[in-house]
Amino acid sequence: MSHYENYSRTSATYDRTRQAQGVEIIRRLLSHNPLPLSEQVLVDAGCGTGQYSAALIDSVQHIQAIDLNPGMLTVAGNKLQAQIAAGNIELHQGSIDQLPIDAESADAVMVNQVLHHLADDVTAGWPLHQRVFAEFARVLKPGGMVVINSCSHSQLERGFWFYHLIPEAVDRVQQRTADLDVLGSLLQHSGFGEIGHETAIDIIMQGDAYFDADRVLDPQWRDGDSIWALATQAERDNALQKVRTLVDEGELHRFMQRHDETRLQSGQLSFTWAVLA
Repeated sequence: MSHYENYSRTSATYDRTRQAQGVEIIRRLLSHNPLPLSEQVLVDAGCGTGQYSAALIDSVQHIQAIDLNPGMLTVAGNKLQAQIAAGNIELHQGSIDQLPIDAESADAVMVNQVLHHLADDVTAGWPLHQRVFAEFARVLKPGGMVVINSCSHSQLERGFWFYHLIPEAVDRVQQRTADLDVLGSLLQHSGFGEIGHETAIDIIMQGDAYFDADRVLDPQWRDGDSIWALATQAERDNALQKVRTLVDEGELHRFMQRHDETRLQSGQLSFTWAVLA
């Protein structure tokens, strides 16, 4: 339900630049549920191309995967044909604030790098986040768990070397990103408790490609990171011109190394979990 990223355009190439990162953390957190992981019904809210569903399908009993974009669901459906035929997963087109799932029918919900796409109103108390979390509470059984994979404000500032090329876009995404303390408060307001956060210092969202600095010039690589979509055309043009100048001067790799140093302290990903009271 992105209000700024054209996922109909990027769905065909999305998997080339993004990987399901933090799966082992999600699996471990879901294992804290009193119900064994292998017996859990898991909701993948904002499933995209189904990367996380594909990674977890053999660990749980059943997955209900939802995404608003038909292009992303087509890719997910092609990827998960066998599991769909076996009845292990169902794909639904819909919004995460109106899940096409029965009340109290799920044991867990995961939402991976999705919430910053909500065009929310911070001054009004994050009403869209509240609607989404209320919907999670509706579909979960009592004692069910939600796991949120997101970037903290600090990680947006310090965790990605190439964001130094588009600082205005980073400011914009921070305005629509609920920081970890805000996520905790909103979850608590929606009836969740036992809230915790875990920072994943060693996980890199783009994998090894993150260190291939020249790839920032590849539009498909940039499409794998939605923050670029928040930059204006002029801001993108300026950033790419700076990169070309750094390439010509033989300084791009050094630029990457210098601006990547803070990632070693901040990491790129955070995982928030909460249990429905």
